[in-house]
Amino acid sequence: MKKNITEINFMSAGRIALVFSAVLLLVSIASLIFRGLELGVDFTGGTVMELTYPSAVEPTEVKQTLLDQGYEDLTVQHFGGVEKILLRMAPQKAKTDLKAGELDVNAQLSNSVLKILQDNKPGVRMDRVEFVGPQIGEELREQGGLAMLYALVGILIYVALRFEFRFSVGAVIALVHDVVITLGFFSVTRVEFDLTVLAAILAIIGYSLNDTIVVFDRIRENFKVLRKREPEQVVNTAVNMTLSRTLVTSLTTLIVLVALFLIGGESVHAFALAMIVGVIVGTYSSIYVASSSLLLMGITKESLMPPEKDEADELSDMP
Repeated sequence: MKKNITEINFMSAGRIALVFSAVLLLVSIASLIFRGLELGVDFTGGTVMELTYPSAVEPTEVKQTLLDQGYEDLTVQHFGGVEKILLRMAPQKAKTDLKAGELDVNAQLSNSVLKILQDNKPGVRMDRVEFVGPQIGEELREQGGLAMLYALVGILIYVALRFEFRFSVGAVIALVHDVVITLGFFSVTRVEFDLTVLAAILAIIGYSLNDTIVVFDRIRENFKVLRKREPEQVVNTAVNMTLSRTLVTSLTTLIVLVALFLIGGESVHAFALAMIVGVIVGTYSSIYVASSSLLLMGITKESLMPPEKDEADELSDMP
């Protein structure tokens, strides 16, 4: 019994998709260059404090209290409830004469901040405090960038060995497209970029690659079977044959991620958001960016067929 396969002409919108992707990439790159990312304490270094107030409190009120005392580079937000506050502080000049180690100075810094807030509103309790040194933050930033670079190089080699060099270029183009747009989203929205978001970016690379490999595998097989069709028709058929699998995988993943985003709490909020953006962009890129790039590079059935042996080679292979 013949399976029902959709017959959507995806490649007819290839030029529109190319323009759309180009606009998104330009906006993302411009934002990353001129605005950068809102790096979290994990990368910049500084102090993170979780505080609980006896009643509801506004983050702007907490921030203004500390600004009046000379503290700068603060981010204050609710964390799990209107009475809970997450306070992030960039490295501050110690407001003390204590000549001690770095950890002691920062411990006293957090205690001084807590005392200021308690004087302003009695009953404030500190639930957690963490300190990340600037050197550690810089190392994390460098190692994170290298991790993404190594992942892309490894993918380029893997796909080139499994398929053909043009397939590996197409896969890397799609992955760079997904990563840049996801980073651009965080740059434009000013959502804090921390280690959980970096982990999400690496997960997006794996997710998008898996989806792209499935489409590429079908494209390669179709070029061998549908020999009389034009390359654009072959790619269209391959995308349609994998469409149901792509949509089911993406939708089920998105359901989990949306639930995590809505009820998972502040600690996984940025991770879930990055994954949601990555899954949507990755699904789009596997259909349009990766597949369209093969057509732009002139992929044909001849380039995928094994080279024919001449008569002399065949005779030499005979026992």
